[in-house]
Amino acid sequence: MTHRSDSTGTPAPPPSDIDAEKTVLRAVLLSADALADIVGVLQTSDFYRPAHALIYEAALQIYADGDRPDPARVSAALAAAGKLEAVGGEPYLSSLAAKGSGRGWNRAADRVQALSVLRRTKEAAAHVESLASEGDPEDVDRIADIAQAEMLAATVRSREGLPPAYSLGEIMEGALDEVEFVGSRSGGNPAGILTGFTDLDSLTNGFRPGHLIVLAARPAMGTSTLALNFLRNTAITHGIPAALFTYESDRTEVGLRILAAEVRVALHHMRSGTMTDDDWVRLARRMPQVSEAPLYIQDDGWPTFTALRAQCRRLVSQRDIRLIVVDNLQMLTYGTRPLGSRYEEISEISRCLKLLARELRIPIIALSKSNRGAEQRTDKKPMLTDLRDSGALEDNADMVLLLHREDAYEKESPRAGQADLIIAKHRQGPTATITVAFQGHYSRFVDMAYTPPRPPTSATVFPQADHESSEVKSEQESP
Repeated sequence: MTHRSDSTGTPAPPPSDIDAEKTVLRAVLLSADALADIVGVLQTSDFYRPAHALIYEAALQIYADGDRPDPARVSAALAAAGKLEAVGGEPYLSSLAAKGSGRGWNRAADRVQALSVLRRTKEAAAHVESLASEGDPEDVDRIADIAQAEMLAATVRSREGLPPAYSLGEIMEGALDEVEFVGSRSGGNPAGILTGFTDLDSLTNGFRPGHLIVLAARPAMGTSTLALNFLRNTAITHGIPAALFTYESDRTEVGLRILAAEVRVALHHMRSGTMTDDDWVRLARRMPQVSEAPLYIQDDGWPTFTALRAQCRRLVSQRDIRLIVVDNLQMLTYGTRPLGSRYEEISEISRCLKLLARELRIPIIALSKSNRGAEQRTDKKPMLTDLRDSGALEDNADMVLLLHREDAYEKESPRAGQADLIIAKHRQGPTATITVAFQGHYSRFVDMAYTPPRPPTSATVFPQADHESSEVKSEQESP
């Protein structure tokens, strides 16, 4: 049964239901099929009674070895580990398997898991209360971060416990598996989050989990538009959940830019109400797919990094977000108190963004402004040293993309309509400059890489890249 406080005020023991735990273990000992489902719901730490946790752990090991965890095998495994007497001996195991049929284990497993969440939440709440009681006002950001992280960890239904330390042999085995996996993909298609730009994907192998990517340029170069390109390819083309935190535009403006890019209707026609009948037809045809895309937009007008971190954790937990874009760093403050200087604040924000990407195991793209250094050069091309406010951006980033358009400075440039994606830093590979097409009237960039035709295979393809490459050609041919 579930324990609660009595009328005398005596503290109640942690929430638990021993009968539900027995029902689960009975199903485990009687049916390997039941265990196959239960293992996806319960961890060993979800059991309140230590003896039950030991029995479940032994059953899991037997099942992992390919055998059925019946009472005899579980008893033998516990005896070999010197833990049989700790669980009550063979009589207790026999009694678990003998009483009842093991039916109702699915509801019992859900109950055991729910009570485990309540116990962890209660423990986390007690720790947070202790921190808050003993903390100083200067520690409010640190305490808030600890509280958010602990409550999130407590309420996650599937936990793996404290991260282990891995031997080099284990690491090498995993590294070799990744090399073999990537090599086995037909055509060498990237394994990370695709950008929609063939050359960029080939060079970077996609945006990888745990990586911080900084995208920077001078104002009005199109960093927000390029970031939306990445998000459209992720959420609309490939159906992968993604999120945008934008502090310069509201969600309606972002929605219009996404529509203009997807439908190929000039953005100024949408805003001025001068869309043609053909424009409306294209919009109606494309709207269902755009509306169903798993893209989430947050346009908070008072952004702090501590609020951003909490939102990211919530979205990843609830929506399984696989890519996050922050537009942009210069609009963020760290929290409720300023740091020593703006340089220190941006440094701390970029460091925490990198740690957040690793914690959530997803790539995070952070947009940033560059300083006027590029405008003092003859070719106007940006460099790593142009990153504004902090050199820590360069240090903490796994990749730095610098965006440059010649026609932003010279309207009659022979390269009008083209943009350079300068990979100025790439921790996992080479640097390079990749040329793409800029279609400002549609609020988008388009792949210019030529993909030769090939016979159909079961491998991953790049429909967005091929589709948009043909659009570039048709636009260039039109008057």
